[in-house]
Amino acid sequence: MEIEKYSDCLEYLVKSKRDLNLLMGNGFSMAYDSQIFSYNVLQNFLESLSDPLLTSLFEIVETKNLEIIMRQLGLFARMLEVFSEDDELKEKIKHADTLLKKGLIDAVKKLHPEHVFTIPEKKMQACYEFLAPYLSETGNLFTTNYDILLYWVLMRSECSINIDGFGRERENSDEYVPEDELVFSELIWGPNSENQNVHYVHGALHLFDNGIDIEKESYDSSQYLLQNIEKRMEKMEYPVFVTGGDGNNKLSQIMHNKYLTFCYEKLSGITGSLVTFGFNFGPYDEHIIDAINSAALHGRKAKNKLHSIYIGIFSADDERYIRSIEKKFKCKVRIYHSKSVNIWGH
Repeated sequence: MEIEKYSDCLEYLVKSKRDLNLLMGNGFSMAYDSQIFSYNVLQNFLESLSDPLLTSLFEIVETKNLEIIMRQLGLFARMLEVFSEDDELKEKIKHADTLLKKGLIDAVKKLHPEHVFTIPEKKMQACYEFLAPYLSETGNLFTTNYDILLYWVLMRSECSINIDGFGRERENSDEYVPEDELVFSELIWGPNSENQNVHYVHGALHLFDNGIDIEKESYDSSQYLLQNIEKRMEKMEYPVFVTGGDGNNKLSQIMHNKYLTFCYEKLSGITGSLVTFGFNFGPYDEHIIDAINSAALHGRKAKNKLHSIYIGIFSADDERYIRSIEKKFKCKVRIYHSKSVNIWGH
């Protein structure tokens, strides 16, 4: 399997008139600033909380990998259902799981750049140029990141072809009222989902589930986005996040949320080719591989299925790993050097 340059891959796909899809993982955010968005930084933040329960969990499991700890907690909780009727112990496990998830959200928010204008214009423009080919009428952009870097880039670029499915609906639509008395809802998911091409597969900091609708937090005239998010969290409202566990656990969380289910099913039905950046297809990403394989197998006609996946790698270890799992994919696999992408104008 030859390692290609990103520009050559994109040129070939454009000439072939393939539908273009992009899947981004944590490497997208780390390429912006690895000192902020690396997993080690998040784990160190959790450790700095000095919470006795978290400290004990880290020591027992002998790791600070949040996905492993959450997976172990989930397994223990299921075993308790079979072997014990101790409701107090079950409640402690539930509390530990909640504490970890809240800690992760707090960590991402705390370490995040303060506002959109923190990102230099040159970086913003370079990133938008990278994203633009995947925002066509037949393209799709998927991310598993929790942060709002992508949201910021699309918003600040004033890109008119990115559609995240959110919009406002009239709340008094059953009656006639003067135009200046019209009342509209918060930004909710659904009004523009038919043409949606931007998908937060694991949720994100700016998305909230109010029990009926999925709402998107936005700027107002006096507050930055993160400040509005923090206000919600102070009221015990938390972002839509898929956290921890193995692929099955993550898929279960996805299927219990209508927005996440929609995004996952969209990934499962893409056509043409998929390019990945900063996504390592680790042992807890089986559900993503399953979605890709569904896209590769679901269409009988060539134009109705996923033909190929182009996986970005940063190192020789990445290359060896992708080669070792290549046969898991039901479509053609090609790899390219992620460092050949000028994603943030470096």
